Amino acid sequence: MTDPQPDSLRALVRVMDRLRSPGGCPWDAQQTHASLVPYVLEEAHELAEAIETDDRVGLREELGDLLLQVVFHARIATEHPTDPFDVDDVASDLAAKLVRRHPHVFEGAPVEGDVHVQWDRLKNAEKKRGSALDGIPLAIGALARGQKVLARAQRAGIDAAGLAREVDPQDDVGRRLLGVLVDAEAAGVDAEAALRGAVRQLEDSVRAVEQVSRRGPSSDR
Repeated sequence: MTDPQPDSLRALVRVMDRLRSPGGCPWDAQQTHASLVPYVLEEAHELAEAIETDDRVGLREELGDLLLQVVFHARIATEHPTDPFDVDDVASDLAAKLVRRHPHVFEGAPVEGDVHVQWDRLKNAEKKRGSALDGIPLAIGALARGQKVLARAQRAGIDAAGLAREVDPQDDVGRRLLGVLVDAEAAGVDAEAALRGAVRQLEDSVRAVEQVSRRGPSSDR
C-alpha cells in the first residue's frame, strides 16, 4: 500500500468548507444530514453499478462522489451545538474500530473459527446487541435484507435455512423468493447483485428490441 495523500484530502475538506460557509453555495449551505440521505443512497448504487459493469473510469468517479458525501456530512456535523465532530474524528474512529475488530492482525491473536463469525462476535459485544440480527438496516431492499438475515443467523449457529422452510408467507411468491435466498446463501452468491445483473441483461434486450422497432421492417430489394 502507498502512503495516503493528506494534502489532497485536506484540499477536499477545504473546498467543502468553502461551499458550506457564508458566501459559498446556497444549496450546499441549506443541506442537512436528512436531506442528503437520497444522495448517499444514489451514490452507493452508482458505485455498485460501476463495479459490477467493470467501468474503471466510473469506479474512480463514483468513489469520489461517495467520498464527497462523507466529507459533506462531516462538515455539517461540525455545526452541531452540543456534539460536534469533523472528518478527522470520523477517520480516527474508523481506524480504531478496524484495529479493534482485527485482533488476529494487530494483536497476533489466533482466529477463533471463521473470521466472519469472529467479526460478528466482536461487533455484537462492542455494541451490546441482544440478537445476531440487530443492526441490519431496514432501508435496504427485501432481497438483500433477507440474505443478511440468513447469513447472520447461520454464523450465529442457527439453522436459518431450516427455519426458512417453516415460514408461511401470505403468498406462494414470497415462499419461492425466500427459497431462492436460501439457495443463493448456500451457493455463496449475492442474490441482490445477481438480480441486478439479470435485470441489466433484460434491459439490454428491451433496448435492442426498441432499436429494431424504431428502424421499422426491412424491405426486400
